[in-house]
Amino acid sequence: MSTKPVSELNFEDALAELEQVVTSLEGSQVALDDSIKLYERGAALRAHCEAKLKEAEEKVAQITFGADGQPNGLKPVED
Repeated sequence: MSTKPVSELNFEDALAELEQVVTSLEGSQVALDDSIKLYERGAALRAHCEAKLKEAEEKVAQITFGADGQPNGLKPVED
């Protein structure tokens, strides 16, 4: 697991870590205190991933289509 703050992770890294958290919690080989910490980290990772997806959806929604059906008004995607 990463010790990097969740807010600094990109979507792919956050999702990969979230998968690791779920696997660890499902394995039931983690002490209760560690399970609670993992659950909290997992909740933060889930929220972060949801926020990143919402950002992506909003960027896609900014695409408008002209009368000819072709996209126009495209705005560059920023990281």
